[in-house]
Amino acid sequence: MSVSTQTIPLFPLGTTLYPDGLLDLKIFEVRYLDMIKECVRDNTPFGVVTINQGSEVRQPNEQLSLMSFGTLAHIAEFEAVQPSLFFIRCQGGQRFRLNQYSQEKNGLWIGEVELMPDDKSCAIPEHVQDMAQRLGEIIVGLKGRGLSEAQIPFASPYLLDDCAWVANRWCEIMPISAAQKNHLLSIDHPLIRLELAKELLEQLEQGDTPLN
Repeated sequence: MSVSTQTIPLFPLGTTLYPDGLLDLKIFEVRYLDMIKECVRDNTPFGVVTINQGSEVRQPNEQLSLMSFGTLAHIAEFEAVQPSLFFIRCQGGQRFRLNQYSQEKNGLWIGEVELMPDDKSCAIPEHVQDMAQRLGEIIVGLKGRGLSEAQIPFASPYLLDDCAWVANRWCEIMPISAAQKNHLLSIDHPLIRLELAKELLEQLEQGDTPLN
């Protein structure tokens, strides 16, 4: 059975986007201004991939290497503040495996990707139920500070009974390395992802690492 691949524009970042996650971006480089215009015009996503080595802003003669997994970013909000400055809000879609990538003359990165299956709906078992409870408390706390839904860093509906949704939100907010975030993104089974997130959270807390 042959693997289906497709070619998409890439946006390398120092962070990791997860399915259903929110990502706010300020676009000012010409290569990305053109890419976003095309995505808005054609209603197509682009790929967010985590940088392994290099920087987000283009540097002369810099070697950029990317992690092996990424997520499709769908543009949910678009504002052209100026012809050379866009503000966009994206929401994470399907995960993908990055098979190979190359850079075009204008500096834009293009990747050949293999889309991964969507996470299956999975109820949260008892041994990780505290992860959902604590995430719910964080959301209630943010609302208690007077934040609107648009200001909360999680998109509603808040699926606190779903392993993938809860795991992905913890993966976003935990202060772990880029390699750890990308590894968690690569895991197909949402319960395993949540169990690993719980282990990492416990390790952070045992080391007295604050979570913001």
